Amino acid sequence: MSFKIKRFNELTNYELYAILKERSGIFVVEQNCFYLDPDGIDLESYHLYKEENGEITAYLRIIPKGLKGDKISIGRVLVKKEYRGKGLGRELMQEALRFIREELREDSVELHAQNHLREFYGSLGFKIAGEVYIEAGIPHVMMDM
Repeated sequence: MSFKIKRFNELTNYELYAILKERSGIFVVEQNCFYLDPDGIDLESYHLYKEENGEITAYLRIIPKGLKGDKISIGRVLVKKEYRGKGLGRELMQEALRFIREELREDSVELHAQNHLREFYGSLGFKIAGEVYIEAGIPHVMMDM
C-alpha cells in the first residue's frame, strides 16, 4: 500500500487511534520513556504513514515552521518492529522530503535525531547542527538540511 499524508482534521478516529497506539508502543513502552506524546503539535502537523491490514507500519509527522523552530521539522519517525530492516524507514523519509520540497515548497528541514540514527539521517542529506543532548533519557542530536 502507498503512503498517505493527512492533516490532523482529515484523520479518521481509527487512523488517529492506530497512529497514537504505535507511537506510544514504540516511544513510551519499547524505549521505556515516560512523557506525554500528544503534545498539541499534532493539531497543526501533517501525518505521513503507511498501513497494512489496518495497522500502521511506518509513520512520521511534518511540523510546519514556527511551531518548533524556524524550519519545517520532521518528528516521531517510527517503523513498527516487524517491518524494520526492510528499507521502509528510508522510503518514509524520502516521501516526507519529497512532500516538503514539492508540495510545501521548502528546502530547509530539521529533526531531532536519536544519536544512534545519525548515520541513517546523514545518508539522506542531513548534517549535524548541534551537540548531543539527552531527551527523555535518550541521546539525541539536532540535524538539518
